[in-house]
Amino acid sequence: MFRARYILVLALGAYLLTGVYQVAPDERAVVRRFGEVVARPGPGLGFGLPWGIDRVDRVPVRTVRQLRVGYDSEAANDMSTPVGQLLTGDQNHVNVQIVLDYAIGEADQDLDDYVIHRELVDAMLARAAEAVAGEWVAGRTVDQVLLTGTGMLPAWVMDRLTERLPELRLGIRVQRVSVALIAPPDEVRSAFEAVTQAQTAIRTKEFQAQQERDQRLRQADAIRYRLGQEASEYRESQLRLAHADATEFLAQLAAFRDVRMANPDALAFLWWDEMRRTMVAMKTRGGKVRPLDHYLQNGELNITEFVPLPKR
Repeated sequence: MFRARYILVLALGAYLLTGVYQVAPDERAVVRRFGEVVARPGPGLGFGLPWGIDRVDRVPVRTVRQLRVGYDSEAANDMSTPVGQLLTGDQNHVNVQIVLDYAIGEADQDLDDYVIHRELVDAMLARAAEAVAGEWVAGRTVDQVLLTGTGMLPAWVMDRLTERLPELRLGIRVQRVSVALIAPPDEVRSAFEAVTQAQTAIRTKEFQAQQERDQRLRQADAIRYRLGQEASEYRESQLRLAHADATEFLAQLAAFRDVRMANPDALAFLWWDEMRRTMVAMKTRGGKVRPLDHYLQNGELNITEFVPLPKR
């Protein structure tokens, strides 16, 4: 009898100890009593009612989980249209696989939602991500998908999932989206690769042509600038020379007028001085000198009388 009581006490103690639980530093716990959430304790040692009354679900809130969504090459062999083979806007197929990094939210409502839907989180998140990726692919041509998908698709999926996940009440937050695969189906991969190589060659030629065009434009600009500078400098020099000649002429004219008033033979003096210079220059160059002295009459040079051309 005593032994039976001893065993009963031990069993009761062991049963009561089932209400003791430990929460790790990177976890939060959700305590449900008969299905209703009664507490959400943080890290540390916790006490509650024993098993069958309280249920303690530990949630790793600081653990980042990774989920691959979309095309799976191993599963594709068993399916006519594998998951993740999406239809583009121009009626072509592409294989798309994206990687989602998500964590459980630490808000009370997030903890409650995750505990309730724990078994459905990955499946529902995968379906939502596939739907969002399918929307993006369906709105673009196959070339746009293959060329820009790696850069543009993650941002699109991230934005749309941020809007839709609160409605699903999964209690999670997507932290990062990346593209693991975006490629044409294996049956037509070689053809797509050939087209891609041709398009790459075209873009390379276009880039080289643009570089050559830019180089020639720069050279033309440099030549234009140099010629403009030379023309500007020549114009300025000619203007300076013309201004100097005009100034000198006006000074000589004023001096001549002053001298002529005092000396009527001043014009003759100027004439003979210029003739001397002219003849010296002509003799230096080997030319023939024909004096024009008889054209100087009454203080003026009269050359209205033409000399006939010599006959041959």
